[in-house]
Amino acid sequence: MEIFNNINKNIEYLENLFEDCGDVVKRKIPIGHNKESSIYVIYIDDMVNRETIENTVLENLMINIRIAPPNRDITNENAMEILTDGGITTADLKECDNMEDAVDEVLVGNTAVFFDNSNKAIIISSKGFPKRSVDKPDTEAVVQGPQEAFTESVRTNTVLVRRRVKTPLLKCKSLKLGKKTKTDIALMYIEGTVKNSLLNSITKKLNKIKNLDVLDSGYVEQMIEENKYSPFPQVQMTERPDKTASALLEGRVAVIVDTSPFILLLPTILASFYQSSEDYYERWEIMSFIRIIRYICGFFAFSLPALYIAITLFHPSMIPTDLALKISGSRAPVPINTVFEVVLLELIFEALREAGIRLPQAIGSTLGIVGGIIIGQAAVEAGLISPMVVIIVSLTGICSFAIPNISLVSAFRILKYFMILLSSIFGMLGFAVGVFMVLTHLCSLKSFGKAYVSPFNSQSFKSVFQDTVFRFPLDKMKESSYKEE
Repeated sequence: MEIFNNINKNIEYLENLFEDCGDVVKRKIPIGHNKESSIYVIYIDDMVNRETIENTVLENLMINIRIAPPNRDITNENAMEILTDGGITTADLKECDNMEDAVDEVLVGNTAVFFDNSNKAIIISSKGFPKRSVDKPDTEAVVQGPQEAFTESVRTNTVLVRRRVKTPLLKCKSLKLGKKTKTDIALMYIEGTVKNSLLNSITKKLNKIKNLDVLDSGYVEQMIEENKYSPFPQVQMTERPDKTASALLEGRVAVIVDTSPFILLLPTILASFYQSSEDYYERWEIMSFIRIIRYICGFFAFSLPALYIAITLFHPSMIPTDLALKISGSRAPVPINTVFEVVLLELIFEALREAGIRLPQAIGSTLGIVGGIIIGQAAVEAGLISPMVVIIVSLTGICSFAIPNISLVSAFRILKYFMILLSSIFGMLGFAVGVFMVLTHLCSLKSFGKAYVSPFNSQSFKSVFQDTVFRFPLDKMKESSYKEE
């Protein structure tokens, strides 16, 4: 809808539109020597920078602009021209001739100024959202390296990235998603490094969900991933600016969603979930060793309980005699079978993990101690749970915590029960079939055209090991896994 030429009609429309909106500030201001003309200012309180509004906009509108420049009176016809020429002391303003666009600008924290006898409005950039300061990352903490994390402000996040990648080739493309939310989306990429086909594919997928309301980057992740029924994440999420900058240099695309501190990195491969920013800040020998440990922990995070069930129930001869006697002796007073015992303790562990997250931090740590030590010890002494199962479940939890990406850990938490089911029915055969099915599924996954198991599917030894299981010295890593076909 076009803006009315009559300011009173515009006022009537906006008053009806924002009825019962007490946080919307609306003011009609007369201007000119004889106050024969008027303007209408509208913005949302606390979404704007009040200093900008009061000193840059309102002061000039109410005092300075009422007095026309020498030999120039303010009239209905030239009011807008005078304001844009110097009546408003800010560089970031633009004209708008559509009412819906003007309303959208007001809803995102800008100020709209309407004029009498004009079908255009001026949009003044005045965003001043309440936001938290840049803090330490919670989910991707490191010992050595930058201690900065993204915030909920899209502009703050883009600045944190530009601080690390200082080149005009770093582009930032803006989009909006959602009919009601109108969430700001920023696509960041390095021109000449990113493939045009990848950029077009991402843009096309985002345009498909343009009308769907988005409140967080998690919404976007679920809407754009190719295999929605896979437990494995096909989009990498991060709260670290340094990891985002590194991904951009590799030719990937960062999707920054306003109101979310987590950034989406596209495309992604399985190996990237085992990598931490700290891997590149420490010497390559120790970090290669730690990566090997992560891959081992990743395997046991979803397979250790199933492996225990398969061996103890179907293949006890694989266990050394002394150890087998210890296990059977510890299980003698337990009234429930091994499968139910393992599943029960795994569910209790999941409940403790979830409760520890939801409770306040001080209480959450106490709950972990009480639940993990006191309840576990009491259950063993009461003969409800065998000590070996407690050890197995505890090791499984420790292995999951060693993986630096929470999304991959969530996938392993689901697969763990699938492996337990197969192993409890078919023993080691079921375990082997389960592992084979997981590997087959991984080989079938793609992330925006990139093979999920890349570069493990490459025939080049260097491509497979230079930055996956091992981390080569920095001067020996010539190419990124994302630049290879």
